[in-house]
Amino acid sequence: MDETAERDVASLEGEAVAAAADETARASEPEDAPAAEETPAAPVFRVMSFESVLYDLADPSPFVHLQEAESPFRYLAIPVATVDAIAVHAAHIQVTGRRPTTHELLAAALARARVDVIAARIVRYEGGVFFAELDLMTPHGREVLDCRASDALALALRQSVPAPILCAEEVLQAYYT
Repeated sequence: MDETAERDVASLEGEAVAAAADETARASEPEDAPAAEETPAAPVFRVMSFESVLYDLADPSPFVHLQEAESPFRYLAIPVATVDAIAVHAAHIQVTGRRPTTHELLAAALARARVDVIAARIVRYEGGVFFAELDLMTPHGREVLDCRASDALALALRQSVPAPILCAEEVLQAYYT
């Protein structure tokens, strides 16, 4: 055989071996196993920094302002109740009252139970409402709790080392459309 024919035969043999290996791998997978392409993509989160709590007299409620930590430096203005705005601001400047507030009490209870706040995540934006989760690491494993954005922010900021504030990319995109 000439060199070209030998290369063609070797190429065909290599393709046959690869096809056989592929067929063996598919045969060993359970039939009810989902295909890899059916797995939903994990959400992308952006790190946000707490900027301020502002009360504009023209608006009915205060806003908590967060800004993206990296370019393009988008921001969110989250409307909150006045009492929640006070709680978030107090947590940011680390002020404690003579008697513990609800967020101070919960932060202390989490610390005594050896539960760490991993992150406050803003996960949805629907109809002008922000939905959040509090990501916790407990002695028994990870727990994720649904909560209001203001509560997640106040508890994240109340930690001895403030927990990161994350926002889903889809929330930022929905906010800017």
